Amino acid sequence: MLVETHKLTKVYTSGLWRRTSFKALTDADICIEKGETVGIFGKSGSGKTTLANIIAGIMPATRGEVLFKDKPVKYPFRGSIRKAIQMVYQHPEEAFDPRWTLRHSLMEPYHIQKIPFEEDVFAEYLTKVGLYKEHLSRKPDTLSGGELQRAALARVMVMEPDLIILDEPTSMLDSISQAQLLSILRNYQKEHGNAYLFITHNLDVMNYLCSRCYFLETGKIVKKVNVYELP
Repeated sequence: MLVETHKLTKVYTSGLWRRTSFKALTDADICIEKGETVGIFGKSGSGKTTLANIIAGIMPATRGEVLFKDKPVKYPFRGSIRKAIQMVYQHPEEAFDPRWTLRHSLMEPYHIQKIPFEEDVFAEYLTKVGLYKEHLSRKPDTLSGGELQRAALARVMVMEPDLIILDEPTSMLDSISQAQLLSILRNYQKEHGNAYLFITHNLDVMNYLCSRCYFLETGKIVKKVNVYELP
C-alpha cells in the first residue's frame, strides 16, 4: 500500500484559552495503491481539504496517523517523503510569487530538492503540460488560469512524486482547460505510474479520472465506492 490513513481526526480550536472548537474531520480511513487514482468527493466544508492537507504534511492531525509505504510518518514531513507527496491547489495564482517570472518559479524544486537540472528534460516537462519557452519570461498576472494550473502541475511533476494530491484543480477552469488538464494527468500517470488523490465536488470529473472514491459529509466518510457503481 502506498498511503493509508487510520482514524484521522482534526479539531480546530479558537478563542481565548481555545474554548471554541470545531471538528473538521472524524476518524477518516482511506487507502491509496501505487498507480491508482482515488477520489474524495464532498460539498464545501465537508473536510476534503483538511484531509488533503494532513496527508500532504501541511498540517498535523489532532489524532490518527498517516502511513507511507506501510511506515507511519509524522508532521512535519522530512527527508524523502517531502518530495514523494506533492500537492496542486485549487487557485493556481496563489502558488506563484507575483514578482517572479515563470522560469524562476519553476526552478524552485530544483534548488529545494537538489534535483540535477537538464535543459532538455526541463523543456520536455514544459511540452507535456502545453507550455513553451516563451511563457518562461512572463509573470503570473500575464498568464491565464489554465496556463498557471499547468505550470503548477509541471513544477510538481519534475520531482516525480509517488503521490500527487489534486485539490479541486479544475474547478476554476473553463471546459477546454479542464479537458487539457485531465488529459495531461492521465498521460503522466501512464508514463510514471504515480498515484493521484483527486479532491472534487464534480461527479463527472471524478467518474472520468478515478477508479475508487470516498464520500465525505461533515468531516466523516459516509461511503466508499468503485466509480462504476456511481449513478
